[in-house]
Amino acid sequence: MTEEIKVRLDKWLWAVRIYKTRNQASEACRKGRILVNGMEAKASREIRVDDIVIVRKLPVIHTYKVLALIEHRQPAKIIRDFMEDLTSVEELNKHKVNESFFVRRDRGKGRPTKKERRTLDNMINNIHK
Repeated sequence: MTEEIKVRLDKWLWAVRIYKTRNQASEACRKGRILVNGMEAKASREIRVDDIVIVRKLPVIHTYKVLALIEHRQPAKIIRDFMEDLTSVEELNKHKVNESFFVRRDRGKGRPTKKERRTLDNMINNIHK
């Protein structure tokens, strides 16, 4: 009889580089941003192979399938051995759309004027229609 290793959710999220620190992973669980198999999960929840983990990092909702369990942080090159990214292309495109709204302002210009603000709001509203 082989004993299966048990891994806490926050440790796995940190080990597969979804979060930079284990504390950030725990905080996301505490705030209800992590779902495992469709249900909110605490940081201490033990995950299993083939679990579906949904991570809400707004505006994108990432979906991952657990392929293997690990407790220690791994090099980025081998992360694909431990998880499969099931995030849809539409979700990934949400991130690119939000990046395009960034308007570069010269240093020392301060906040946008009322006129500049109206122009920005109109641009955003036209894209979301």
